[in-house]
Amino acid sequence: MEKLLDSAYQEKISAYDFEVTVARLTSAIAQAGLKLFARIDHAAAAQEFGLEMPPTIVLIYGHPKGGTPIMLANPDAALDLPLKLLVRRREDGKVSLLFRPIDQVLQAAGVPTEQALKLAPAQSSIAAVVVAAPSP
Repeated sequence: MEKLLDSAYQEKISAYDFEVTVARLTSAIAQAGLKLFARIDHAAAAQEFGLEMPPTIVLIYGHPKGGTPIMLANPDAALDLPLKLLVRRREDGKVSLLFRPIDQVLQAAGVPTEQALKLAPAQSSIAAVVVAAPSP
C-alpha cells in the first residue's frame, strides 16, 4: 500500500511488525552495499526525558559514490543527502515508512534531472523489502 501525503512525502505500509521492519531495512541497506550512517531512535530519546511516543526510528543511509558527485555539482544538495527513511508505528498499529522522493528533492534544490534520478532506484528498492506480503 502506498500513500502520497503531499508532493514532498511518500508513505508505504510495511507488511511486518516494527522490529522486523527495521531489521529488514537495515539488512537491505547493507546488502545493497550502502552505508548506514545513523540510526536515530526518537522513542528512546523521548523515554530518556520521561516522555512516551510510539516506536519511531530514522535511518540515514547512502553511499559516497552516489552522493558525492551530486554534492560537488550542487553543494546545497548536501542538506538533503544522505537518504533518510522514517519508520514508525502509527496510531492504528500499522508500521509506516515515510520518505521524501530524493529525485524530487534534488531537482527542487537545482540538481539536474539526470543526476537527481540516479539515487531514486536505491531508495525504492530499500523500501520495497518490507512492503511485499510475508511469505507463509
